[in-house]
Amino acid sequence: LMNNKEQENDWDRDLLLDPAWEKQQRKTFTAWCNSHLRKAGTQIENIEEDFRDGLKLMLLLEVISGERLPKPERGKMRVHKINNVNKALDYIAGKGVKLVSIGAEEIVDGNAKMTLGMIWTIILRFAIQDISVEETSAKEGLLLWCQRKTAPYKNVNVQNFHISWKDGLAFNALIHRHRPELIDYDKLRKDDPLTNLNNAFEVAEKYLDIPKMMDAEDIVNTARPDEKAIMTYVSCFYHAFSGAQKAETAANRICKVLAVNQENEHLMEDYEKLASDLLDWIRRTIPWLENRAPEKTMAEMQQKLEDFRGYRRVHKPPKVQEKCQLEINFNTLQTKLRLSNRPAFMPSEGRMVSDINGSWHNLEGAEKGYEEWMLNEIRRLERLDHLAEKFRQKATIHESWTDGKEAMLTQKDYETASLSEVKALLRKHEAFESDLAAHQDRVEQIAAIAQELNELDYYDSPSVNARCQKICEQWDALGSLTQSRRESLERTEKQLESIDELYLEYAKRAAPFNNWMEGAMEDLQDMFIVHNIEEIQGLITAHEQFKSTLPEANKEREAIQAIQAEVQKIAQYNGIKLSGGNPYTTITPKSIDNKWDKVEQLVPQRDQALQEELAKQQSNDHLRRKFATQANIVGPWIQTKMEEIGRISIEMNGTLEDQLVNLREYEQSIIEYKPNIDQLEGDHQLIQEALIFDNKYTAYTMEHLRVGWEQLLTTIARTINEIENQILTRDAKGISQEQLHEYRTSFNHFDKDHSGGLMAEEFKACLISLGYDGDAEFARIMGIVDPNNSGVVTFQAFIDFMSRETTDTDTADQVIASFKILAADKNFIMAEELRRELPPDQAEYCIARMAPYSGPDAKPGALDYMSFSTALYGESDL
Repeated sequence: LMNNKEQENDWDRDLLLDPAWEKQQRKTFTAWCNSHLRKAGTQIENIEEDFRDGLKLMLLLEVISGERLPKPERGKMRVHKINNVNKALDYIAGKGVKLVSIGAEEIVDGNAKMTLGMIWTIILRFAIQDISVEETSAKEGLLLWCQRKTAPYKNVNVQNFHISWKDGLAFNALIHRHRPELIDYDKLRKDDPLTNLNNAFEVAEKYLDIPKMMDAEDIVNTARPDEKAIMTYVSCFYHAFSGAQKAETAANRICKVLAVNQENEHLMEDYEKLASDLLDWIRRTIPWLENRAPEKTMAEMQQKLEDFRGYRRVHKPPKVQEKCQLEINFNTLQTKLRLSNRPAFMPSEGRMVSDINGSWHNLEGAEKGYEEWMLNEIRRLERLDHLAEKFRQKATIHESWTDGKEAMLTQKDYETASLSEVKALLRKHEAFESDLAAHQDRVEQIAAIAQELNELDYYDSPSVNARCQKICEQWDALGSLTQSRRESLERTEKQLESIDELYLEYAKRAAPFNNWMEGAMEDLQDMFIVHNIEEIQGLITAHEQFKSTLPEANKEREAIQAIQAEVQKIAQYNGIKLSGGNPYTTITPKSIDNKWDKVEQLVPQRDQALQEELAKQQSNDHLRRKFATQANIVGPWIQTKMEEIGRISIEMNGTLEDQLVNLREYEQSIIEYKPNIDQLEGDHQLIQEALIFDNKYTAYTMEHLRVGWEQLLTTIARTINEIENQILTRDAKGISQEQLHEYRTSFNHFDKDHSGGLMAEEFKACLISLGYDGDAEFARIMGIVDPNNSGVVTFQAFIDFMSRETTDTDTADQVIASFKILAADKNFIMAEELRRELPPDQAEYCIARMAPYSGPDAKPGALDYMSFSTALYGESDL
């Protein structure tokens, strides 16, 4: 504002005011006053008359200042009017303005020059004083603003507030610079000032709400227009356009704040969806892994095992990556929230990182032992199939043998037989009893196999039990019938004599030998199952021992055949005609030779089967050694890499970017090791497909190596994310590389156990080394760096604390101040104001979240921008 001396000179000149200037001032000041008084629903017609009682003068000051003046006196007397004007003049003086040569009496008396001087004082104080560009005074500031805004227009040269405005182009340039759509500037001519001035004044009144304050003819017809009138008029343009500039600045600040919130909300929504999807997958997978219902067949169980392999190699690895990425996203989001001075993100109930870790732990718990259970089930089903086939084989042999035996034992042939025939029948029966006793062992084996199938929960046990029951009942019946027939034959034996001893001897020796051959054929065709070289070598040794008994058995065969030959010799010698075969046995010499030939055929077949199984077991042993050789390399390699990562995270050197490059190169070197894991998986699958269940050459299992590999990938990814977050924190907080190195050195010095975190006492010692002191200070700082009272301070929390006091972030107060500008200083804001000043999506974002304003000055549709702004920073319940 001009100093007092300049004011006094102004007032002196006012007393000698040029009539043309006075006319211009009267019109301009009247229009300026009415532009404010209309807000209070009134106006003035005659500037020196309508302010005489002081009432509208006080009202004018209240409207333009926004403050309340002392209560006016409503009386009609001169003293009342003087008192009112004095109240107005006192208020003006209270604003730091020294009034010279202006008294209440002159205003009350209607002195035009004094009244105009007083109004100019008000305009200077309330419309121009605060205009300052580059530390200039009010007048110079307004002039500099005009010069800058009209600089691009070559036919405009603003040097003052009188002559420079006469051709009207300066007024049009100001409007065109800010609202180019309102004026076709190229059509204006410098030699047509009346058209130019009228165009600018009409556009300002119609579109900018600036009333017409001067007549174009008065300006053109005056050699030097009145400076005060021009300044007053121009100040209205300044306020009209500077308000838009402030609104733009405020809108930009709000947009910036809202963009941060919108991005953070988008990240939160991404986290919630990813967490929800991962938890749903875990919830769907756990019941499948916990299902231990056994299948009936080997094929079904092997399909179950194949499904599990697909889960471990195809379905689970992406979920491991998702879980790691989820933790990385969560840490990054929290870092961004912390850096933008926003409250920490709290996921919805059940979706915390700890909830996901808990569910993942349950998943791995369900997974543990599932593969082992399936392999045990396959072993059980393999044994069941073997036993069931053995049961059917022995039962078929036995049923074939018993076929017709009941009919034979119940016939009454001895009733009409001769003595020799009865004796023959009795001897034949004795041979049958010997045969029956020899079959007792097979029946017991059949019953034992059926019992074992029951104990192993064989799915077709009912049919096995029914068949076994039928065999046992039939066996008991055969025993009873055998006893009954023997008694019948012995009753008639006393009446019958004559027996052929040679036939009897043949029969007695042929039956056991026949049973031995049948047993040998059964053994040679017996199924076997082995799991290692030692077991198959044991079977080969037993087979060799069996082969060593064949010469002795052949001697017995030759001896039995010699008996039959002796029978033929005696019969021929004595002229006896033999009718039929041996009366004591159905075993003929030919059947003995046929079975002997069969035994001799089966021996080399058994040799071949055993040798094939030996080759299979040797192949299995090769698979074991191949897997073990690779596993014994991969296992220690994974352990070494885990230890190296632990050291790297503690002993990081160079800049964070260097560390990040080194870690990513390190991560790449680990990823490049993946073919070794894949090779091992392939070897492991071959082992499982060969049904190999043990490996004495290595302590490493595929499960152990898989878990180690997943932990290795997850650990390096987490370490990289920690460095990225440190870079994010360093850049946002303005921390130098040297400061960060100092922080890391201090932190590592007190992290004695290299755990990556400081216990409370270690952190206290660290703070003391950095110059902090006092238990209260330690308690305050611990509350900041460890808000959850976990007792451990991470390096991220440590550097956040070391730099948080130097951070320059936006605040709720700054946002409130910005909204207040958009709201034209109201305590509330309207939806249309937000839509006018902000981009559409951010305007609707605010409208949807702002609560209705309920203050005493509320109007319909008013919105509360204050509580909304504090809520952005977590300082409200909204």
